[in-house]
Amino acid sequence: MVMGELPENVDLAVVGGGVGGYVAAIRAAELGLNVVLVEKEKLGGHCLNYACIPSKTLIHIADIFHEIGNSEKFGIKTSGAEIDAKKMLEWRLGVSKKLEGGVEFLCRQNGIEVMKSEATFLNSGSIQLQEGMILKFGKAIIATGSEPVNLPGFEFGGSIIDYKKALMLDSIPKNMVIIGAGYVAVELGMLYAKLGSKISIIARTDVLSRVDKDAVDLIKGEMKGLGIDVYTNETPKAHDGRSVVLSNGKSLDADVTVVAIGLAPYTKNLGLENTKVRLDGRGFVQVDGSMRTSDANILAIGDVVGEPMLAHKAMRQGVVAAEVAKGMNSSFDNLVIPSVIFSDPEIALAGSIEEREGIRVIKFPLSALGRSIALDTTRGFAKIAYEENGVVKGVEIVSREASSMISEAVLAIEMGATVDDIAETIHPHPTYSEAVQEAAEAAIGAPIHFFYGKPREE
Repeated sequence: MVMGELPENVDLAVVGGGVGGYVAAIRAAELGLNVVLVEKEKLGGHCLNYACIPSKTLIHIADIFHEIGNSEKFGIKTSGAEIDAKKMLEWRLGVSKKLEGGVEFLCRQNGIEVMKSEATFLNSGSIQLQEGMILKFGKAIIATGSEPVNLPGFEFGGSIIDYKKALMLDSIPKNMVIIGAGYVAVELGMLYAKLGSKISIIARTDVLSRVDKDAVDLIKGEMKGLGIDVYTNETPKAHDGRSVVLSNGKSLDADVTVVAIGLAPYTKNLGLENTKVRLDGRGFVQVDGSMRTSDANILAIGDVVGEPMLAHKAMRQGVVAAEVAKGMNSSFDNLVIPSVIFSDPEIALAGSIEEREGIRVIKFPLSALGRSIALDTTRGFAKIAYEENGVVKGVEIVSREASSMISEAVLAIEMGATVDDIAETIHPHPTYSEAVQEAAEAAIGAPIHFFYGKPREE
């Protein structure tokens, strides 16, 4: 797809049109650079078309369906509700198509040339496109993202699929086995369990092994309530097309088996060996704080430069890289990168909530929050970690709408705010966000809606 005359020489070539790549291209164009954006598949990349947006779209649909079936406690009587999986997929695809069209429009309005092609670096100043066209550039940004990791013996094909295909199903599997126990497995598992699938998750250690134990225990309880079986400290040994055999010999029925064991940087056929770009031992592109690689003309952003592999990180890095390509003194120096797991309830984290020397942690339960009691969403909490002088170092929220609430915590940490600042900031009532304020009030020794014991003496 070409949107105009492709120049032989450009100021900036962006390789990869995912969320990091198109953001970098738009910012560079805003700064007056002549930009070409090369994308081999769809603008918006995995996030808009196969991962972030599709999964949250389907999670929302599953939540509605689940709530309909559990609404009698509110005085709502329903019967005969059904899921039309084909219609559900049609909506999910329509959302992605609309967003892809939006990105295309923004590129066109900003004068960005979009090429649908693979790109291979010939050297530190030029790339070759599939059509045989050679494009010379002043600077280039690698934004090629990542791809699902294969599991030996469970290679993708037939009924063994990756997370992308799991979000493209036009029917609801009766039995789904998920290999892996990170956030993708939890989100997919809860999504399809609410739609009626029998879910089995195989965890090498435990689900969400890097997440705070309080949050994990709560989510595991919710998963159990949905009928999800989690096999901890287990590994899959064999697959016969209809079932998965575990290391303990147990056989699990599997109409569909999803392998979700992680992501690997996508550098395939990029020709980086023809440049001075260096990779680390895991295959990630090495960059400095300004997203520069070891090649003076090439920058890199997003999943391809390492963890955390999050779209919002890639977007911010895209802005930084574009500004550096322009010659500005920009750097990726954010203090925190928030993370969200779209489980039920959601888990959102900014900074660290680890209790250690000099760091205190306070927890406010949603069971004491008016909004949660009214909506029967009392399973959750807000935690704040803070220094002895009150400076906020981390916030964890386990709640409905935690994904929206965490931005307050990110801003607080970036601005060096204290628990006093949060406690004395008026939060609207009745909302879930009050949980953060309540935790801050407890931190300063002035809790209102939960009794922690004798107030701390000044």
